[in-house]
Amino acid sequence: MTRFPYPRWVAALGAVALLAPATAVGPAAADDRRSGAVVRTDQGALRGSVAADHLSFQGIPYARPPLGPLRWAPPQPGPTWTGVRDATRPGAACAQLQGLPMDSPSESEDCLYLNVTTPRPAARSPRPVMVWLHGGDFRFGSGDVYGGQRLAAGGDVIVVTLNYRLGALGFLEHPALADAGGITGNFGLQDQQAALRWVRRNAAAFGGDPGNVTLFGQSAGATSVCAQLAAPAAAGLFHRAIMQSNSCANPVQTRAEAIGAAEEFAHRVGCTDPDVVAACLRGQDPALLIETAGYPGAGVDLGPAVDGRTLPVDPAYALTTGRLHRVPVLTGMNRDESRLVVWGIERSGLNCAEPPKPDQEPESCPLTDEQYRDQVRAMFGDRAEKVLARYPRDDAQPASATLGAVLTDHDYAEPVYSAAMAFARRVPTFAYEFADEEAPFFTTGPEPTFPAGAYHCAELPYLFTVDYAEALTPTQRRLSEAMVRTWTDFARTGRAGWTRLGSRSSYVRVLAGGGGSGTTDFATAHSYDFWRAFRD
Repeated sequence: MTRFPYPRWVAALGAVALLAPATAVGPAAADDRRSGAVVRTDQGALRGSVAADHLSFQGIPYARPPLGPLRWAPPQPGPTWTGVRDATRPGAACAQLQGLPMDSPSESEDCLYLNVTTPRPAARSPRPVMVWLHGGDFRFGSGDVYGGQRLAAGGDVIVVTLNYRLGALGFLEHPALADAGGITGNFGLQDQQAALRWVRRNAAAFGGDPGNVTLFGQSAGATSVCAQLAAPAAAGLFHRAIMQSNSCANPVQTRAEAIGAAEEFAHRVGCTDPDVVAACLRGQDPALLIETAGYPGAGVDLGPAVDGRTLPVDPAYALTTGRLHRVPVLTGMNRDESRLVVWGIERSGLNCAEPPKPDQEPESCPLTDEQYRDQVRAMFGDRAEKVLARYPRDDAQPASATLGAVLTDHDYAEPVYSAAMAFARRVPTFAYEFADEEAPFFTTGPEPTFPAGAYHCAELPYLFTVDYAEALTPTQRRLSEAMVRTWTDFARTGRAGWTRLGSRSSYVRVLAGGGGSGTTDFATAHSYDFWRAFRD
């Protein structure tokens, strides 16, 4: 189950304060009403932050805190309040370990908050609403990392970002935790649906159109969009779908796999007595739960699963049979996705001539040609020689970049393009490839020893206001403006500004340079036929 490039490296990388309770501060002042800083929702009034071109409302509780008996229970309606609630700070991130540089560790279960960004001034007609689902392998991430002002002000849309339960607290499908109908797990997906229902009830209060909602996400967030396309309870809650750097072609867990993982998890935390396993799990500290779930490849594999209710069928199967909600689709990937994985291998130092000791900070070492071949053989077994023949080593690029090409084409290009072609047979589908080879990299941690290129996550600073990556150059700001127009025009009209993908066409739009133009023969560039046959 491919969701994010953590499995091969993040284990080698190395408490968020709770939002203050709602404060009743009396009636809204006249200045607040004129500026739009106070908005009345179906829960109560909110006072947000005012900037020159946008308004921001943060830390809005869209569901009750999933504490005590609500741990491993479906999300419940959010609290109500009198007076005006402060909405100028984000809520806590859901419990998680440290992931990528944009992520923050947290032990909080009181985390079901969302954030709304609106343009200024107010519009006479309702604006499209874009609801963002963050990535992070369903173990990491939070909505507030992705500032919505670039999309909101630049594209004249309402932007909603949200938290959803992660890891063991969001996706533990243990039979002992089942409800009266025998169903458990997929709580993170249910949280996303609860946030979408909140948007349907409250979009108009922020100047948004509840009848024009785009659900979009990156990596695990794109997998989430796929899941919601196949989820009966999400029908009618959104009207367009954008999937960045993941696809519906990758299957989620079967119920048997998810139950097996949950039982292994319970055993690891010491809950082995079948008569009291539910009480034992509910009594565990969240720090132990997230530590036990661990990092992919070193912990327990937890994530969305076919459960018979939230997900009656695998989204991959729903895609092939046409049992998905019929909405226009914008989907694509970054040209060098898996160079981020290889950066993690380098950053771990485990490939260095002298691997780091436990108390040492690892140094980044480039892969040698032999290490490249060893990595491919470890990943592909008896079929590795075919891969090495297709991707031979030469002096045109470092060995690390060659491994990045292998993993990009296998893990991303083949499933993303296969899914795009399947969508194109049923709904208006627009495909892209983000290809800025000079995309800004993270500001923390050592840079790769090779060009990072258009790595996994590289497109996010072009769409959102973030503080974890280097600033965009003037040329990159022009590409950012073009991408904002594309994403928000698609949200407004269901069209991306270029010819929709045909079921037999392998040309997709390239987003690069100062404004993004041109097309590429995606199938040829990423050895699609080779990998498609490789999977059969």
